[in-house]
Amino acid sequence: MRRFGQSAVLKPEMVEEYKRLHANVWEDVLKVIHECNICNYSIYLKGCVLFSYYEYSGDNYEADMKKMSDSPVTRQWWMHTKPCFAEHLRQIYYEDMEEIFYNP
Repeated sequence: MRRFGQSAVLKPEMVEEYKRLHANVWEDVLKVIHECNICNYSIYLKGCVLFSYYEYSGDNYEADMKKMSDSPVTRQWWMHTKPCFAEHLRQIYYEDMEEIFYNP
């Protein structure tokens, strides 16, 4: 099981929209996330800064992420969330973070 921490920054005026979208994530989006071997996925918000955490249980992360990004429903979802992100992060959404401590 691989663990991932990521961060992103929202536009201040889009925080409420991002929260609204994630209060009602489409079932098909959730299905794709699970099909791509992602579990225990959480997103936290502090001001405009997002922190996400998820665990990956598959054996080919790159292939599963390609499957996710190729999914029509995922692409449609991203079209709704993309305008929420600060300009400098629009192409990458979330940035991977370095894990510096883990206590199993």
